[in-house]
Amino acid sequence: MSKMGFNTRQVHADLCLNTPEHGAVHTSTTNSVLFAFDDAQGIIDAFQGKKAAHVYSRSSSGSIAALQTILNSLEGGVGALCFATGMAAISSTLFALLKAGDHIIVSQYLFGNTRCLMDTLDDFGVQISFVDVTRIEDVVAAYQPNTRMVYTETIANPVTQVADVSAIGQFCKQKALLFVLDNTMTPPPLFDAKEAGASLVISSLTKYVSGHGNVLGGVVVDLGTFNWCEYANIKPGYQVADQHQWGLTQIKKRGLRDIGATLAPASAHTIATGMETLGLRMQKNCINALKLATFLESHSKVAKVYYPGLANHPQHFIAREMLQGGYGAILSLDLADGIDPVEFINQLQLVICATHLGDNRTLALPVAPTIFFENGREERIKMGISEGMIRLSMGIEDTQDLIDDFKQALAAVGN
Repeated sequence: MSKMGFNTRQVHADLCLNTPEHGAVHTSTTNSVLFAFDDAQGIIDAFQGKKAAHVYSRSSSGSIAALQTILNSLEGGVGALCFATGMAAISSTLFALLKAGDHIIVSQYLFGNTRCLMDTLDDFGVQISFVDVTRIEDVVAAYQPNTRMVYTETIANPVTQVADVSAIGQFCKQKALLFVLDNTMTPPPLFDAKEAGASLVISSLTKYVSGHGNVLGGVVVDLGTFNWCEYANIKPGYQVADQHQWGLTQIKKRGLRDIGATLAPASAHTIATGMETLGLRMQKNCINALKLATFLESHSKVAKVYYPGLANHPQHFIAREMLQGGYGAILSLDLADGIDPVEFINQLQLVICATHLGDNRTLALPVAPTIFFENGREERIKMGISEGMIRLSMGIEDTQDLIDDFKQALAAVGN
């Protein structure tokens, strides 16, 4: 299937990669928690890693395995693990691979919940350097002898800073560092994380992958670009025969199994069917984002628009080289002085006020007093978040209808 176009591969992935039973085109939902063995030696071999088999659904099941196969294929990896949420995927991966005394280099523009998780890791003795990931020189300057990984997002939420991913990938390769990339904002087919040199790619399946605002999920994919023999934290018991699987084996045992944030089989089915239209949805999302950003940029009641597709965006040229087919589906804006962002959002008639990304419907949210409230004003300033910023997640509505809604809302405020 690798030579076919993205949409063709995506819509036929479950049928071609997983061969569902009874002629079905979707893998059936496996609701059993336990799995029986005719021979007791079989369950012993499964527990000891000598045989691949499902033994308990907290660690694996047929439904989850089918989804993991599809996600791994899309990213071109050597294996994938699914979790109950995107944050579960992030936290389980980091807790499984890091220990007290390690140092990691992290984007200073991280999404609020991920930023709070870094504070928790710091409490557990992991040293963290927050840097401007749009500047490779800042990443290089933060390196220490005990540095284990670099962690960043492709495009930051909500200010849309674009990480210099290719340069970071080259640096990590030179220093034998694990490069963990949150690709939630730019899933395939927008961005090829493997080509950029990422080691592990993490995504919230809740967002664009599933796309319909009706299911939670997360995934980590090992892209096969990292030599796990060079990673000091892999426990001897997880150094299996295939060295490419060392990292995922430890994440599965110490993260998924021990922490227990398991994706439900019914959720796996919902994600797998929702993602069949990922390419089509992302194309429309990106078209709407660019056209609305262009409209807002020229409006007298809008002070600033944050979107990588605009020529005046600080990382526009990095984004143009990095992304394929669009600049992502979120944008943010600052209204002109004196215009209340709450009043403006309340004037929108089509756009929904809600906290989420990647929905089929366009969403608006006041950033500072909601999703970044816990970070405090000082941290928000470092992230580039203004107190009146509004974040937009673009849906798939007809473009002109969205522009008309923003036009009437802007006309109703600040007079």
